[in-house]
Amino acid sequence: MKFALVVAADQKNGIGKNNTLVWKLPTDLKFFTDITTNTKDPAKKNVVIMGRKTWESLPTKHRPLKNRLNIILTRDKTHTRDQEPGHQGGFIEQNFFWADSIDTALDICRNQPNIENILVIGGANLYAQAIIHPDCQTIYLTRIEKTFDCDAFFPPIDEKIFELKNRSGMKHENDLDFEFLTYERRNTI
Repeated sequence: MKFALVVAADQKNGIGKNNTLVWKLPTDLKFFTDITTNTKDPAKKNVVIMGRKTWESLPTKHRPLKNRLNIILTRDKTHTRDQEPGHQGGFIEQNFFWADSIDTALDICRNQPNIENILVIGGANLYAQAIIHPDCQTIYLTRIEKTFDCDAFFPPIDEKIFELKNRSGMKHENDLDFEFLTYERRNTI
């Protein structure tokens, strides 16, 4: 199943520090919400795939992310769905599910009805795995024109594999310049 990456990164591909964002860009948060929530078919939902640390960085009141099916990846075999407060064991009812790899997450998606888009939303380790996965088709990158003190990074985009297809033009908010970029996997024969 094809999927996309959604990320905001500074000039050196920094994406955060201490499991939090280091900038405040409401326009980017709106973009993130729109791209991960909106569907062409109102009967369908999007899936967001995230690592456990990204899940834990979300405020409890926002877990799971609303109007999206959430899949959380963890390598911790002792972490089960039953450990999650209020979990009833149902993916559709609770809007989240645990998986141990991208491929397991994609298998979960294959078995769910009414899925329109699959979007990987972080963190750094998951991005590193996802960007080299053959089913990664699109990268939605918010490029922030500044360098921050970060300890987590997005991997470099290989322009032999991904081609820049769209740029929004520069925007300005909270003393930061930024731009929305869309990369698509090149067709290879």
